[in-house]
Amino acid sequence: MTRSDVTPTGRPGPGTRDYTGARVRRLEDPRLLQGGGRFVDDVVLPRMLHLTFVRSPHAHATIRAIDRADACALDGVVALVTARDLAPHVRPLVPRLDGPGFTPTPWAALADGVVRFAGEPVAAVVAESACRAADAREATRVDYEPRPAVATLDAGLAAGDVIVHRTGGRGDVAPAFASAAVVVREVFSHGRCAASPMEPRGCVADWDGETLTVWASSQTPRVLRSALAGALDLTESRVRVIVPDVGGGFGLKVQIFPEDVVVAAVARRLGRPVKWIEDRRDNLAAGSHAREQRIEAEIAADANGRVLALRVRIVSDGGAYHSFPLTQALEPLGTAAILPGPYLTPAYAWEALAVRTNKSPLGAYRGVGMTMGAFVMERLLDLVAERLAIDPAEMRRRNLIPGHAYPFTSASGMTYDSGDFPKALEEALAAADYDGLRRAQVVARAEGRLVGVGLACYTEYTGMGSAVFRGRGMMDVPGIEAATVTMDPDGAVRCALSFPSQGQGHATAVAQIIADRLGVALERVRLVPLDTQSAPVGSGTFGSRAAVALGGTVAVAADAIAEKLRAIAAMRLEAAAADIVLGDGRAAVRGAPDHGVAIAELARLAYSPPSGGLPQPPGLEATIYFDPPGTTFSGAVHVAAVEIDRETGRVRVTRYVVVEDCGPVINPMLVEGQIHGAVAQGLGEALLEELVYDGEGQLLTATLMDYALPRADVMPNLEIGHLETPSPRMPGGFKGMGEGGTIGAPAALANAVADAVRPAPVTRLPLRPDPGRTA
Repeated sequence: MTRSDVTPTGRPGPGTRDYTGARVRRLEDPRLLQGGGRFVDDVVLPRMLHLTFVRSPHAHATIRAIDRADACALDGVVALVTARDLAPHVRPLVPRLDGPGFTPTPWAALADGVVRFAGEPVAAVVAESACRAADAREATRVDYEPRPAVATLDAGLAAGDVIVHRTGGRGDVAPAFASAAVVVREVFSHGRCAASPMEPRGCVADWDGETLTVWASSQTPRVLRSALAGALDLTESRVRVIVPDVGGGFGLKVQIFPEDVVVAAVARRLGRPVKWIEDRRDNLAAGSHAREQRIEAEIAADANGRVLALRVRIVSDGGAYHSFPLTQALEPLGTAAILPGPYLTPAYAWEALAVRTNKSPLGAYRGVGMTMGAFVMERLLDLVAERLAIDPAEMRRRNLIPGHAYPFTSASGMTYDSGDFPKALEEALAAADYDGLRRAQVVARAEGRLVGVGLACYTEYTGMGSAVFRGRGMMDVPGIEAATVTMDPDGAVRCALSFPSQGQGHATAVAQIIADRLGVALERVRLVPLDTQSAPVGSGTFGSRAAVALGGTVAVAADAIAEKLRAIAAMRLEAAAADIVLGDGRAAVRGAPDHGVAIAELARLAYSPPSGGLPQPPGLEATIYFDPPGTTFSGAVHVAAVEIDRETGRVRVTRYVVVEDCGPVINPMLVEGQIHGAVAQGLGEALLEELVYDGEGQLLTATLMDYALPRADVMPNLEIGHLETPSPRMPGGFKGMGEGGTIGAPAALANAVADAVRPAPVTRLPLRPDPGRTA
C-alpha cells in the first residue's frame, strides 16, 4: 500500500483494507490532546491520604534518631512512618543475577540505620493533603552522623566495592594487536543523565482487607505486582495493578523502587487509600540514573583500515544499590555485548564491571548500554580513519558486515538475524548529499568556520525473550508477552495486552493489525487499559519489544478469531471456509462479493448460536502467549552536520539524516515519531544533559534550571528514510526500534564535533563548550 492510500482520517481509500504499513494517524491522540487523558495523579479515591518522603541530605550517614513530634503535631497529619515501623512487615528489594561476579545489595523500603545516597528516603509522612504532608516533611527532624562518601567511579574502584564483574570475548586478540599497522588507544567516558519523563514517578494504593489495588505509572505492571507481593508477603492473586495513561517512561518506570513498596505498605497499614506523586527535584535526585561509565578501549587495524581486533575495559558507576529487577549488570554488560556494532571484528576481548558509590542507582534508560557502545566504536573508527587518512564513510564501507552475510555471529557472540548496513549507509550518504557536505566544509574552513560532518552506524538488540534474560542471569524478568483479542456480539473488538503504552501509539498499531485480519474498520477496535486482574501475564514495555510482541500475540489471536468467523460464515453462506474473505465489515465468498453477510451478524451468532448449532465452540476470544525466540536486531545509519560557534562553543546541528531498518513497518508515522523523540533525547544527552555531583556526593544539578533538557529550538529538521530487512525469527518479520535514535545520535554528533575541532580530542559525553580550545 502506498502512503497516499490513507485519507486524513486514517482510513484506507476506496477498495482497500490494508491498514498495516499505512500512515494512519494515532487513534489515541484526540482524547489526549483534548485533555481526556487519565494519569495516576488524576486518580482520586474516597478517604484518600497523601504521602511524601523525608529524604537524606547526606550521601552517606548513620541515622541516629528521627524526631516526629513536630511533624505529627500538625493538623491533618495522620502518620510518620520509619524503617522501624515497616521492618517487621516489609521485605527489602533484592534483585537477582545468576552467575559469577555478582554481589547482591538489599534495598530496604526506608533507610534502616544507614543512608547511602543523598535523596534516599528515611521516613514517609502521611497527611490529609499533599500540602500538609509537605509541611510535615519539613518539620521532621533527623539526627545524622555523616560518614565519608564514595562519590566517584575511581573512589569506588579504590574501595574495591565491585558488585558486577564479568569477562568475555572471541578470537585471539594478542597476535592481532601485534601484527596491526595501526593501534589506537583511548579512554572514553559518559556523564550521568536522567530519563526525565513529563510525568514523574507516582502511584496510588488501596487495601480493602483482601486485595491490594495499585494504580501505577509503570512500564512493567506484572513485575511490579510480583515485587509488591514478595515485599509484603502476599500471594500475587491478592495484588492488582492498574496502569492508566503513562506520561512517558524511557526506562525509568521499568524499575520497581522502594517508594512503591512504602506506599503500598502504608495503605495496608492504615486501611485507607494513599497517593504519592514525586516532584521534579525528587525525580532527579532519587529516580534511577543512567550512563555514567568509563571505557578504556584499544582497536587494531591493518594498513587499509580493516579492523583486526578490539580490547575494552568497561566500568560503570552503579550507585548505591542494584536496581530492581535489572541489576547494575545491565549497563556494562549491554555495552560489552553491542560494542562491536555492525562491523566485521575478528577478535574481541572485554571486561565489564559495576562499582558501588554513594549516588542514586543506575537503571534502564532508552538505549541502555548500547548508546555508550556505539559512541566508543564510532569514535574508534573515526580515529583510525584519521590516522590512515581514510574518509570516515569509506572506513565504514571497508568494515560493515555485508548484507549477504546475515545471520551473522558478532564478536561478542550475538547472532544478528538480519540487516543490510552497506545499503543503509549508501542511502543515508545519498540523502544527506555527503559529498556536497564535504565540499561545503572545505569552503567553510577556508572562511575560518568550524564545520563538521559525523557518521554513526549502530545495531540494536530488540524484542528479547526469556532465553536471553536467563542467559544474562536475570531471573526476575519473565521475557514473555501476551494478548487477548475479543470480538463482542456487536462486532466491535477489544484487545488487552500484557504490556502498557507509554506514548508509543500501541492503540493505533493494535487497531491496524486487528482491522486487517478481521475485516473491520479501525474505529471498531479498542485497546483496553491494562489491569492485571484481567490482562494476560507478560513482562512490560521496554527493550524495543512492542512491535515484536504485537506480531507474536495480537496478530496470531486475531487470526484465530478470523478462522472462527470464516467457519460461521461458511455455514451461513453454504461455502467452503477457505473461500471466505473478510473485509469492509463483511464476510463474502471469494469472487462473489455480493454473496456475503455482515461480520456483526456473525459475531451475534457466535454468542447466540442458531438452532443447528455452530461449527466451532461459541464465543470469539483468543489469548496468545509469545516467548520471542532469541533477539532480533534493528539498526540505522545517522549522518549529522554541525557548526560550532568559535566564541561560545555552542553546537548548532545544520543537517540530520537517518536511514533506519526495523523490518516491515506497521505505521511509518509511529516509527518516525519514535525516531524524532529518540534523536531529541540523544541530542540532549550529547550536548546538554549531565547530573553533576560534588566530592561529598551532593547533586549539584537538582532542578531543571541546572539540568538542561533539549528544547525545540535546538532540534534540527530530521530527514528519515526506511529500509526493510524482515527478521526471519519473528512473526511478520517485525523488529523493534524505539531506542535507536538515542543510540545513534550521540555517536554521530560526537564524530561531527570532533571533525569540526580536530585535532582536539573528543572522548567524553556530554560535549562541553570550550571556547579557549575552539578559538
